[in-house]
Amino acid sequence: MTLVAQRIEDYGLVGDLQTAALVGRDGSVDWLCLPDFDSPACFAALLGDEQHGFWRLAPASGGPCNARRYRDDTLVLESEWETPEGRVRVIDFMPLRGGAPDLVRVVEGLSGRVTMSTDICLRFDYGSVVPWITRTGIVRDATATTVTAVAGPDAASLATPVETTVDDGVIRARFDVAAGDRVPFVLCYHRSYVAEPKPVDAEAALAETEGFWRSWVAEASYDGGWRDPVHRSLVTLKALTYAPTGAIAAAATTSLPEEVGGSRNWDYRFCWLRDAAFTLVALLGTGHVAEARAWREWLLRAVAGDPADLQIMYGLDGRRRIPEITLPWLPGYEGSGPVRVGNAAVGQLQLDVWGEALETLHVARCAGLQVDADAWQMQRALMDFLESRWDDLDNGLWEVRGPRRAFVHSRVMAWTGVDRMIRSVEGFGLDGPVDRWRALRDKIRADVLAHGYDADRNTFTQFYGSEGLDASLLLIPRVGFLPWHDPRVVGTVEAVQRELSQDGLLLRYHTHADDRVDGLPGGESTFVICSFWLVDALHGIGRHDEATRLFERLLDLRNDLGLLAEEYDVTSGRQLGNVPQAFSHVGLVNSARILSRIPAPGAAAAGISEEPEEAW
Repeated sequence: MTLVAQRIEDYGLVGDLQTAALVGRDGSVDWLCLPDFDSPACFAALLGDEQHGFWRLAPASGGPCNARRYRDDTLVLESEWETPEGRVRVIDFMPLRGGAPDLVRVVEGLSGRVTMSTDICLRFDYGSVVPWITRTGIVRDATATTVTAVAGPDAASLATPVETTVDDGVIRARFDVAAGDRVPFVLCYHRSYVAEPKPVDAEAALAETEGFWRSWVAEASYDGGWRDPVHRSLVTLKALTYAPTGAIAAAATTSLPEEVGGSRNWDYRFCWLRDAAFTLVALLGTGHVAEARAWREWLLRAVAGDPADLQIMYGLDGRRRIPEITLPWLPGYEGSGPVRVGNAAVGQLQLDVWGEALETLHVARCAGLQVDADAWQMQRALMDFLESRWDDLDNGLWEVRGPRRAFVHSRVMAWTGVDRMIRSVEGFGLDGPVDRWRALRDKIRADVLAHGYDADRNTFTQFYGSEGLDASLLLIPRVGFLPWHDPRVVGTVEAVQRELSQDGLLLRYHTHADDRVDGLPGGESTFVICSFWLVDALHGIGRHDEATRLFERLLDLRNDLGLLAEEYDVTSGRQLGNVPQAFSHVGLVNSARILSRIPAPGAAAAGISEEPEEAW
């Protein structure tokens, strides 16, 4: 049987705060990188077929599960099949990591007697390396047997009471499950040159994992509307957190396409600075101060050094080098090639990140997260660079690979960075040439108003002299550049909604506008967070009922497990792009807060304007 990747929305997520697996409705794990999010995948069928690695565990009769769900506010996934012979459940989870990462799958008989089958096709290095599989002869308890797969530095061992066979590099088993039976499978990764770790006890690990997630969610202070979607998005954001450093991966995958069959396929398993302010506000606004603090500390470490060398993204451990290569042996999701590992956009100049870094550190200070004197000196250094380079042409927040432009969002965020430095001096007594900064703030604002606004159309434009629009223009009032009631803001919101809408959802920009501004072939679908920005903007200009209707429609785009990818194709009704997308879930949480009128701690003092002006 040749496996074909399922629809993106057909996958669920399990993870251990250092990596994550995607589990399809058919019981197949088609994506898993070990030991970390950005490590090479050992199951890569998502971007190819069965020869590139998968682990299927389901009734031998095949077919998708009849129902699936997460156990309440946890990352423990349950999938159920109802067959003519009976009902069976597969419980998937990854325990919080001890010495090594484990993927645990427990088969539970619910009724009757069901014949199950499993096929484990480990293929290291993104499906390119077939391991040598041996039986170690190690007996972990009275029933468990162990099979080990080794290739170079990588090794994985399987512990299960089920008798397994090895056929053409695939570990297989066929077994019956009666009502009340529970059959565990534990796949444990380790380096081949270290001692094989003892697998976890599946039942004990299940109880501990479930307890961890319940306790974590219980710490949330969110009491607004749409509690269940917000909590699910918070769990998803936590799942994308890299626990050793506090960084948050933009997504768990690489190269899932923005257009099926197209080449806009990027690696999102890294941490972007521009997500910082949105993520920080989402975490602080829902009571997760520890995560916000860890995220802030990661940011301080990542941006340390020469401010001229600030990058738009970093590795989850803070590393700077993320070279982009293609993997020619992988055909890509539904033939959407090339498959890319790494991201060349890391070397782009995107001036907005200086403003976003300064805003994030200011938000943290206003929210009461202690920032030491060294942090202020770093901010001063970032400000010095911004002061001398704010009017450079750049690649913009969407990482266009065409010519550099004077992007309006970049200039607005430069203004934001300067404004936050002024507020820091005024509000916290910090030292700095505040009069000079005030003059610079006025200069940038005047420049944007003179060159980035089209008076004939009553809208700001994507870049100076552009005919196109950009969804990021919706953020102009949010950062306080202009008030919500300003006619130029209202006109921009209405123009963006009118011109970038596809069936009511927003594109980032028109890829064909201005002689293909991004320098790439093909197109893309509506961008989920942009539609959440529209929710916030409609609310901000007083159209609260319309904003609520759009928000509830966006909730319907989630899959049955509450997960969102990067984009949504309104024509096919499918999710597209990498999944789950942290930015999409941050947008959901922040829009729910805004509609529920729950400001994040310190947001108003920091200059973030999420409510209509009269509400502050």
